[in-house]
Amino acid sequence: MSSYEPQPYPTTTLLAYKAAAITGGVTGIGRAIVKELIHQGATVSVNHLDDASSKESFDSLKSEIAATLPDPTLIDTILINVPGDISQPQTSTEFIAKTIEKFGKLDIFVSNAGICDFHEFLSLPPELYQKHRAVNMDGAYYSTQAAANAMKSFGKGGSIIAISSISALVGGAGQTHYTPTKAGVLSLMQSAACALGQYGIRCNAILPGVIRTRLNEEDLKDEEKRKYMEGRMALGRLGHPTDIAGPVVFLASDFSRYMTGAQLLVDGGAFVNFQ
Repeated sequence: MSSYEPQPYPTTTLLAYKAAAITGGVTGIGRAIVKELIHQGATVSVNHLDDASSKESFDSLKSEIAATLPDPTLIDTILINVPGDISQPQTSTEFIAKTIEKFGKLDIFVSNAGICDFHEFLSLPPELYQKHRAVNMDGAYYSTQAAANAMKSFGKGGSIIAISSISALVGGAGQTHYTPTKAGVLSLMQSAACALGQYGIRCNAILPGVIRTRLNEEDLKDEEKRKYMEGRMALGRLGHPTDIAGPVVFLASDFSRYMTGAQLLVDGGAFVNFQ
């Protein structure tokens, strides 16, 4: 196991009085993003699947955040959840509507929900490909569209951030059904930036490298493979979910006010070190 332990980011008011919504916000990268958005002053609405495991994950997330507040009873004023299957268009409509009903506006939207089940290409069943496309690509499209319509209606612009992947840039033999969806998410942000700039809505993508989450937990149990992966990183370690949360805060804040259609590769120097 890596000995790296992430240190907390400094507390700022970068996102004070901002309302945010995020899909896939109860585990892994999404969970870290929710915590950091609130840490930096935002109120947050979280979408997750409507199942027992996801609800339990949200409840534990809520408890963890409440424990950091000066008054834990305020947690319900800054954090809500809206369960639903993000691959379905109506889920995004309901999610954004309930976010606005609670917080009165929408300043930040993070499209994070995604799945990655490794599978050999030649025997990959159509339903597995369709599932990945539906969650990763369709979900990003529908939710981005719903968020953008809400931001346009308020007339104050906004920041839309999609979590793509280094896999948008490179291939993977066991990811032929996954990498195209992440390339699609990156392309969506580029085109949405062109479409929404006139409304002051910025659209950017973050491309994480290898981040230790439950998506790759089994794959990284192989110590030899894990050490090999760490050796490919210029920084010599795998990423932690909090390593993505910081760049999200940057793109959500006014410090990135002249950035749109951009991609941030957050990979510990993996891409530049492949030789």
